[in-house]
Parts: sequence; C-alpha cells; structure tokens
Amino acid sequence: LPYSIRVLFESSIRNCDGFLVKETDAMNILDWKTKQNNVEVPFCPARVVLQDFTGIPAMVDFAAMREAVRNAGGDPVKVNPACPTDLTVDHSLQIDFSKWPETVLKNQEMEFGRNKERLQFFKWSAKVFKNISIIPPETGMAHQVNLEYLSRVVFEVKDFLYPDSVVGTDSHTTMVNGLGILGWGVGGIETEAVMLGMPVTLTLPEVVGCELTGTASPLATSIDIVLSITKHLRQADVAGKFVEFFGSGVSQLSVADRTTIANMCPEYGAILSFFPVDNVTLKHLKHTGFDKTKLEVTEAYLKAVKLFRSDETSSREPEYSQVVQISLSSIIPYVSGPKRSQDRVAVNNMKSDFQACLNEKSGVKGFQIAVEKQNDTVPVQYEGNEYKLSHGCIVIAAVISCTNNCNPSVMLAAGLLAKKAVEAGLAVKPYIRTSLSPGSGMVTHYLSSSGVLPYLSKLGFEVVGYGCSTCVGNTAPLPEAIRNAIKQGDIVACGVLSGTKNFEGRLCDCVRANYLASPPLVVAYAIAGTVRIDFETEPLGTGFNGKSIYLRDIWPTRRELHTVEEECVISSMFKELKEKMEKGNKRWNLLEAPESTLFPWDVKSTYIRCPSFFDKLAKEPVSPQPIENAHVLLYLGDSVTTDHISPAGSIARSSAAAKYLTTRGLTPREFNSYGARRGNDAVMTRGTFANIKLLNKFIGKPAPKTIHFPSGQTLDVFEAAELYQKDGIPVIILAGKKYGLGSSRDWAAKGPFLLGVKAVLAESYEKVHRSQLIGIGIAPLQFLPGESPSTLGLTGREQFSILFPPELSPGMTLDIKTSTGKVFSAIALFENEMEITLYKYGGSLNFVARRF
Repeated sequence: LPYSIRVLFESSIRNCDGFLVKETDAMNILDWKTKQNNVEVPFCPARVVLQDFTGIPAMVDFAAMREAVRNAGGDPVKVNPACPTDLTVDHSLQIDFSKWPETVLKNQEMEFGRNKERLQFFKWSAKVFKNISIIPPETGMAHQVNLEYLSRVVFEVKDFLYPDSVVGTDSHTTMVNGLGILGWGVGGIETEAVMLGMPVTLTLPEVVGCELTGTASPLATSIDIVLSITKHLRQADVAGKFVEFFGSGVSQLSVADRTTIANMCPEYGAILSFFPVDNVTLKHLKHTGFDKTKLEVTEAYLKAVKLFRSDETSSREPEYSQVVQISLSSIIPYVSGPKRSQDRVAVNNMKSDFQACLNEKSGVKGFQIAVEKQNDTVPVQYEGNEYKLSHGCIVIAAVISCTNNCNPSVMLAAGLLAKKAVEAGLAVKPYIRTSLSPGSGMVTHYLSSSGVLPYLSKLGFEVVGYGCSTCVGNTAPLPEAIRNAIKQGDIVACGVLSGTKNFEGRLCDCVRANYLASPPLVVAYAIAGTVRIDFETEPLGTGFNGKSIYLRDIWPTRRELHTVEEECVISSMFKELKEKMEKGNKRWNLLEAPESTLFPWDVKSTYIRCPSFFDKLAKEPVSPQPIENAHVLLYLGDSVTTDHISPAGSIARSSAAAKYLTTRGLTPREFNSYGARRGNDAVMTRGTFANIKLLNKFIGKPAPKTIHFPSGQTLDVFEAAELYQKDGIPVIILAGKKYGLGSSRDWAAKGPFLLGVKAVLAESYEKVHRSQLIGIGIAPLQFLPGESPSTLGLTGREQFSILFPPELSPGMTLDIKTSTGKVFSAIALFENEMEITLYKYGGSLNFVARRF
C-alpha cells in the first residue's frame, strides 16, 4: 500500500466502533487497489489545528451550541471538543506600520487594541472548554507553529502509540505532510464536526506516485522546485487525489523543502502531498529538539508498523495509481502570475511574458492595453521627489509567512541578497510597499543572528509582525498619490510576494498583476522596481561609482547559504520557541476574560455575536422541503472561487458591511478586516459575495451587485437577499463549472445560508465546497452532463421550483420547473447516506449538536 493509505488503514482499525467506523471500512482501505474512487471511507484524525481567522467562528459556534443545549434542557458543560484541538491566534496581522522604528511592537499594539474583544473571547474559550489549547499572540502563524511546536509525528497517550495526523481549517494545513504527518485542510464546518467526534468522510482516493530524480540547479530555490512541481502535477490532473513522493531526488530535499512543496498542494488540486518519514526527517527532528528517547521510540514504532521509508527499501516502492516523473535537473527559476498560481513564467522570460499579457484580451492572463498606451508613464510626487509609474511597475513587494518562511534556505537567500545589494549601493524606491512578515519569531532570530536583518531593513523589508498579512489583502493602503496615479493612467501595477495566492485584486484593488516568487526574487524585483526587466542582460540598478549591478553579481551561492544555515539555524531556537509558547506574553497574560460556563454575549459587540445556526436545534431528521418559486440571487459563470463568495480582506467603505458598522458608530479606521470579524455573523453575511471582482451575469461587469427582480432594483447582494427574506421568497444560485474553487472557507457556505440560499445549481463543483454546502444545509445540484443554463435557454430571471422526494438517495435526479413552463432535471450531489442524513438535520452542526 502507499504510505498515506497505510495511515488511513491504521486509523480505521484503531477507531473501529461498528457505528462511525465499521469493519467494512477497514477492509475497503486494505483493498485500496480495487476500491479506490468507488467507496467512501471515514478517517479519524489525531488532532485538529485552527487559526484565528477560521478558528473564531468555530469557537463562536461552540459557545452558541452551549447556549442552545442549555435552552433545550441539556447540560452545556458537556459541550467540549472531543478531538484534541490547538488554536493559534496569530493569523490576522494587519500591517499598519512598515517603516522602522514603528514595526513589530507598534503593529502588535494595534492588533491587541482593535482585536481585544476577539482575544478576550479566545481567553474565555481556553478557560472553559476542555481538550483545547490556545497558542497566544505574538508567537507565530498556524502552519509554522504546527510544524515547529504542535506536531508529534507519533502520538503517545497513556503509553499507547499511533501516527500523528491532523485536519485544519486552512487549506495549507498540508504543510505538515512534509514532516510525514498525514493532514489536510477541510472547511470550518467539517472541522467542527471532527472536533465533536465525527470522522472526516472521503472517497478512497487514487494515490499518484511522484518520482523525483536528478539534482536541481544552484540558482533554483525550493520555491522554483515547488512551482515546477505545481505545473507538472496540474498537468497530470491530480485533483482530489493523494500525491506521494519517492525516488532518489527525495533524499536531496530538506524537511523545509518538503514542507514548502506539500504546502502548495491546494494549488495543484490534490487533497494532500505526502513525504513518508525517513532518515532526513529523523535528522530534522533531532535538530529541532526531540529528545533522544522520543526519537528512538518514534523510529522504532514507525519501522514496526511499516510507516518508515528508507533508501535501502526504495527498490520495493508501493504500487501507485499512476506515476509522474520529475527531473530536478530540469528546474530553473520561475515566478507565477499575473493572476493564477498555476501560470508559471520562467524568470528569463518574464519581460516578454508581461508584454504579451499587455497585448492579450482581458482574461486569466491578459490586460488588453492598447499598443499606443503600453509605454505610457504617469509622473507622481512622493516624499518630495518625482517618480514615473508605468505598466509593470512594482508597488507592493512582500516576503510573507504563508509558505516560504518555514524554509531557512530561501529566507537566508533573501537576506544575503539584500546584504550584497546594500553593500553594492542599491536601494528600493520609497513608494513601494515593502514588508517582511515571518511565520514565527524563530525566523527573525536566525535572520538576526546571521547578520542579514539590518540589510533587509535598509531595503524597506522591516519585520512587521507574525501572521497572515499581504496574501489576504492585509497590506496597509498604498499612498494616496500612488493610487491616484495608477488609476489616472490606467496603469497595470504589480505586486510581488512569496505566497501561494495571487488572484486579481487580492492584494489591493488597484494592483492588477500579482506574481508569486521566492523571497530572494521578491527582494530582487523590489530593487528593480519593475517586472519589465531581463535579469540576464539588464542591470538591477546603478551602485556606487555609477557601476551597473546585475542580479548575478549579488545572488548568493548554495555554499554560502549552507554555511550560514548551519551556523545560524540551531536547535536552541526551537527550544526558545517552545519556552515562549509556554510562557505566553505580557499583554496576553494580563488580558482579563470571563470564566462563566456560558459566554456573556455583548449585544453592542461588532466582533462577537451569537449566530442563529442552532435556533431550531433538530432532535430528529426531517424530510427535505420543496423549494417553491425561488428567485435567482446570482447568475455566475465558471471558476467562481471562495474568494468571490466568502468575505476576506479589508472592508470596502461603500459595502453593506461598512454601512452596518457605520450605524454601530464605527469609523472606517475602526472597520478592521472581514477575517477579524468572522465571529460576527451580521458583518460576515453582509460581506458574502461582496468581492469587487464578482462577475454576476445580471450586471454584466465586475461588481458585488445583483437585481432584486420583484422591484427591479440593482442592489448590493445582501440588500437584495434581505428583501427576498422579508417577503418569504427563497433564493438559489446559478453557476457554471468548478463552483467553489480555492481555499476551504466555512463562510463560503455559512454566508449564502444566512442570505437565504436554499440550493446552488452548477455545472460542477470543487469537492470541498460541495461538502461545505451540505454541512450547512444547502443543496448542491448539478446540471446533467452536457447541459448548462445556456443550453437550456435559462436567463436566471425565471422562478424555480425544486421537488425533493420523501427519501433521497445518493446521486439521484430531481425535477426542476420554471415559471416559464420549462422542465429539466438536475443531479442531487449527495455522495453517501451520511451526507443525506446531515442535510436532513439542516447540516452537520445541528446533527452533532443534538447529542448534547
């Protein structure tokens, strides 16, 4: 069996109770080769990891569940996570200060100020709920803390050993697979169910074996390797599959390299990417503070149950569903963009590729700029100097925490490059919004101890704090003069960041082209100030004595990197990190929080509010009710992402959420972000479908608007939905292919539910989002193969009636009637009886809450 399937198999045996996990489930996993893609199997992870953006709605739901159980006559004290759960608070960092000296301390002070209510709620949660630990602020972001502190590799509970495994509320939970820990991201709704003792249900997956051979180029970083692997695996169509790495090339990759590759797997569509534990892993564990006895037990256990991969047994590799071969020798430096992570561009082709993007029609790569305007420049005054902005100019350059800061080699490469650049006399233009947001304080530690941190600072890359920052739109606004110049000249301005997401408008609404790059390349492009540069033939800039400085002059060698890494990234750092976790910090320790069994909800709070999900706590399942004369709230096209659906980033001043906060007495400066307000359903519902790039076919251009058909008004999506609900009119959503792409977000389902959406009718779905819809009580319906709204002649202006039979069955066909007399069929995308049961209870939250 593939190693990842062995972990599923062990879990099924250990958790077999004849109800949630049955003997047939274990036998199906054992018979993986013939049962893959054909059966559903349960998986009980060893633990759950949450971060604060996605963790706060989970904890708010738990608090609301205690309230509902009390109201139903039960004992609220019984409501606790059944599965060990860790919640890291640092994931919401908003960058207010990016210039020295007002950096980390000022940003942290601002975070504590604007997020005091949320932090007090987390502190209350830590006090009253059993089986949950809260990792305090100013420690690090979820993925890195998960790697450096929370991961066990092998669990030991009362002298009983079993493999570490995890699910989390973030799609990049997969980072831990680089450490030999099976884990992946699921929606917040599924995570809450796991916290309450339910298994994750998944189709027994195909496992793609990815054989790595050869040796990478000295100029290629782990980011280049991951972008190359991303492209190969996307082409191999690994969506919904496990990927498992093997081959001679695997041993050449450090654990940091492996975790970077594993972290990117949502971008190539796999459920997870698994690197089995081997000698490289054991060496890393020793380096990061595992004591000798723990290490010996870990190695002995994994070898005993055949979960340890060694070079000696590599000739007996598992049998895979298919094998993809990748030669590391073929990998050269790349970036990805300008709008999607899978659109890889060789660095030596960047200049010509961007030129092609200017010429192409508007779409996934094109910007459709008239030829006569492609060389336009716009003068702008900033801090007493005049600059000229042109197409391709860089206005945001961010080395961020999401993926790359777990890897010392790329972070030190950025630092060494900065050192050489400063010593050569190069600088970054002051209007470029630069920032450095490490995954944890350990990164700052080794950047400091290696002596490169001051040079990063001199180029503007100040440590701004620890958390998810630029990648989720938490960059402070660009200077007004720069924004105005970009808009005045219709300039295609660029952002360059070392993250994993670069959808258009995600960084800033006026930055249309966003490129993912390794940390050293982020620094290099910031110095150049433009993406329209050929690093081979054009200099980055002019140094001392008027000398032209090229990228090759300042690029650090692998030997330099290896020497610095050995000297500076030492095991004592991991010990310091653990001590910091255990001690907390002064602000957190002094923070007061209530100790009552039930949370004392503050009706004036704009951060924490008791949601309505459990107002009608079902004690028994009910037959699905017909959806009669529903209007279409939104008519959407293909590839609608959870970024389009779920509230994320800053709160626009003209949005429905802003109007609500204004009525509560808040000023725009106090709005904070949607992520910080995920504990308030009133804000989040108003932010659902509020993305400025939402393309609703009723409107015909990108805007968070729709038509309220009874009145004919064009309104914000929330305002239209509110009118429909006041009149008791149900609504549905029409969509094209791949509805719900992107990060798994509970509010991508919760938001539509609270808007009154009863069903989504799409051509196809992203698997995780389909599960989330069921988990909240929205029916996912799919057009028959070859059919779509256009082939059926639907305009979306009709009213729809959907009839559900008393007894649903997986994949059954339903009849849909429209007010124009048209009748057609659609598939109810329930994959198993458990999903149907969840839907009948009004979603998984109500199903698991009823036990209390």
